[in-house]
Amino acid sequence: MTRPTLTGTQVIAAMSYLGILALVPLVLGRVDPFIQTHARQGVILWIWEVLAVFALVIPVIGKLFFLVSSVLCFCLSVAGLIAVFLGRTWRFPLVGKLAERL
Repeated sequence: MTRPTLTGTQVIAAMSYLGILALVPLVLGRVDPFIQTHARQGVILWIWEVLAVFALVIPVIGKLFFLVSSVLCFCLSVAGLIAVFLGRTWRFPLVGKLAERL
C-alpha cells in the first residue's frame, strides 16, 4: 500500500487554516488560485476568531458569541484542512463570499 504524499502547494494551502499563519499563504501563493482561495478563507476565519475574543468584553452575550464562534471556526478549519488534503477547493457558506472580496 502506498502512502499519499503532500505537495508543497497543499502544505502552503493548509497553513491557511492555522490562525495567523493564514497570512503566509496569502502572500506566498499570489499566483496559485488554489492557495489563494484557501488563504482568503483562512484570513476571514482568523479575523472572525479575533473578533470573537474581543467580544468577550461584552457581558453574557460576548461569552456566548465566543463559544459559538470557536466551535464554528474550529469545524470550518478542519473542513478546510480536509479539502486541502483532498486537493479540492470548497467555498464555505458566507465565509467564501467574504473571502472573494478580500
